[in-house]
Amino acid sequence: MTIKFGNPRATPPRALALLAVLLLVAACGGGAAAPILSTVGSAVDGQSGGDGGVPMPGLAYEGGSSDGRTVLDAARPDLLIIKTGTLDLQVKAVDEAVTAAAVAITALGGYVSGSEQTGDGEETTATITYRIPAEAWEDALSALRALSIKVVAERTGTEDVTGQVVDLRARITNLKATETALQGIMTQATKISDVLDVQRELTTVRGQIEEATAQKQRLEEQAAYSTLNVRFGLQPEAAIVTSQKKFDPGSEVDRATASLFEVLQGLAGAGIWFGIVWLPILLILGVVALVVSTVVRRRLPGRGSGRSEVDPVPPTPEP
Repeated sequence: MTIKFGNPRATPPRALALLAVLLLVAACGGGAAAPILSTVGSAVDGQSGGDGGVPMPGLAYEGGSSDGRTVLDAARPDLLIIKTGTLDLQVKAVDEAVTAAAVAITALGGYVSGSEQTGDGEETTATITYRIPAEAWEDALSALRALSIKVVAERTGTEDVTGQVVDLRARITNLKATETALQGIMTQATKISDVLDVQRELTTVRGQIEEATAQKQRLEEQAAYSTLNVRFGLQPEAAIVTSQKKFDPGSEVDRATASLFEVLQGLAGAGIWFGIVWLPILLILGVVALVVSTVVRRRLPGRGSGRSEVDPVPPTPEP
């Protein structure tokens, strides 16, 4: 059973409907490519309108250079710049410095997005991640430097994502136009199969719109709030002070006394083992050796009487 919507005679066949959908999607996609490329090219390369370039929305152009390129001011607020950085600070007290830094960042409109504290005593370190409004970036760096005894390391970086955001905006606009066209085609479909085909295309386009929108929002949020990772550590002490703190006469006496007791206990244990185990064994072995030696001597020839049988030598006659 075939379900139809409207007048079947006034509706094109299924093949023509599918072909119309594909041509419309291809046309919208092809139309989206040209404005996006020309827009991004105009923002980056500053080409004149003669080559088909379209001015970037929301951006004003500065004076051109000698080679015909347009120079953009990186300090303009309409540029989307993602700023990231790391600080390694030596402080007098880690807990006090972390608390003061949180107060300073909050006063500038930022917040703490992550923290980690490790070690104990002199080995205590804290690593804090701050999200700071882009316009308060330099003020935040200055406030954090003021809390330290010494700035061990400092690294900062920037990434211009203005072109990416403009590209995503144009892509979203074109995808929404495609979505509207597909919805119009669906209202004219008369077969369930045609409706399902158009619905699949609509689902794909809607997914692309949501993905592009999420990417754009993420880039805009990263540009609005910069990320700064700060490590707080204690000031290292001099080597002689560390050595003095490590030396404890009382502990050394205790360790030496313990070693002496261990040696004496070892000797006492060896004496006990010798008296109980090895001495009886040695006595038994000595008695057995003595008995064997006596028996052997008695059985040897000429050894029984203790004298040797030798013929007497006749006396020499006198002349």
